[in-house]
Amino acid sequence: MSFTSLVKNELSKLNLDRLEAITELSAILKNSATIENNTVKVSTENSSVARHIFNLFKEIIGISPKVTVRKGYNYNKNYIYILEIKDKNETIINDLCLNKNIPDDYILDDDILTRIYLRGVFIASGSVNDPKKSRYHLEFMLENMEYANFIKEKLNLYDLNSKVIKKENRYMVYIKEAEKIGDFLRMINAIQALLYFEDIRIYRDHKNMTNRLNNCEQANVDKIIETANNQVKDIELIESIGGLDLLDDKTKVVATYRMKYKEASLLELSEIISIETGVPITKSGLHHRFNKIKDLANKIKNKN
Repeated sequence: MSFTSLVKNELSKLNLDRLEAITELSAILKNSATIENNTVKVSTENSSVARHIFNLFKEIIGISPKVTVRKGYNYNKNYIYILEIKDKNETIINDLCLNKNIPDDYILDDDILTRIYLRGVFIASGSVNDPKKSRYHLEFMLENMEYANFIKEKLNLYDLNSKVIKKENRYMVYIKEAEKIGDFLRMINAIQALLYFEDIRIYRDHKNMTNRLNNCEQANVDKIIETANNQVKDIELIESIGGLDLLDDKTKVVATYRMKYKEASLLELSEIISIETGVPITKSGLHHRFNKIKDLANKIKNKN
């Protein structure tokens, strides 16, 4: 079962009072119902959502929809649940604002009803990627631009940074950021889905951080080796012309120890020299003396 289905299953089992049920049913029908020949028809592949819509009709309108189950024609051949209502259609259409691009204010009268409306939109037309399998992405596929912008504005009341793009002949409102998707799941009260999502997100963030640290550590190792190799090459060049005597005694000691410990970092080399010679030298002091070696090697190269 997809992560989207798990989220919708959880949402379809939440308890609602009458006003909340009206708001949610308005959003669901607005985004999934077709109205023709005096019949309101809703189709869904999710049995839990179908049962939820059936109960909403029964509780709010006092009518039990006719339910038909068909085998789908898609690749997975899922069952399709079709709910039909032929009575009280004018009441349903007018009271639930199905004949308007933007629902009346009483449908989204306050913060709680706004959240429930957005929950209904997700149940009808939303999907969210499983955080374990792919990139973070949540979307709603909507019929027209005006309504898509309306949903985007409502989502962004909660700082979700949603955006709209046209996709073929429909409009997609989407959220890309993992933290914002988690906020949306929390906002619509999909708590079990949120816990799963956050567990995976934290694991992935930790894994990415570990990889970045490993990459950074490897880059540092590579830099140390490259620096040491360049220092060895400079010393070998100076030796090739018998030029070590051109260096002062302290710098000559550093050159000798570099040739003895060719892969040591500056910090490691400073500790070795300090211990073996009994004369303390810092990493900064080593760096200064290697600059003298480099300057002499560059003069030799320029002369050649």
